[in-house]
Formats: sequence, structure tokens, C-alpha cells
Amino acid sequence: MAAAHCAARRPRISIDVEPELRRRIRLGAAKRDLSVRQYLLEAIEARLREDLGDDETAVLSAATDPVLAELWDNPRDAAYDRL
Repeated sequence: MAAAHCAARRPRISIDVEPELRRRIRLGAAKRDLSVRQYLLEAIEARLREDLGDDETAVLSAATDPVLAELWDNPRDAAYDRL
């Protein structure tokens, strides 16, 4: 019962993939002797370290992302800065 309770607190992410990608994921996991879940978690963590570094508190903002700055720095959205 404790394991079910612990799993219930974690958010779940589901994605639909093409059969060929699913096959490749399963092969990659088997090659490393990992479950598909563990394989994907490690792949996601590696990509996040690449994109965000080791800063676990990294957030997207206009200050950290030039694309967001271009989208958010406008008179209409400036009203939210005053809230």
C-alpha cells in the first residue's frame, strides 16, 4: 500500500509515439539493461542538464530566454508586471 501511496503523489506524463519510436526506445532500454521508464527518465534528465545545466531552480523568464522576452515585453503584458 505504501508504494501505491507514494506513486499517487507523483505527477504522470503520458505521450503518444509512433510504433517505430516505441520500438527504438525499447531497444535502447534493453541495450542498457534498463526498464523503459528508467531509460526515459535518464534521457530526460540528461537533456535537461544539457539545456538548463545543474540549476534545478532554473525557470523560464523574459530575463533568461530571449524568445520569451520578445513575446512578453509589450505594453499589453506589462500590466501583469504591476500585479
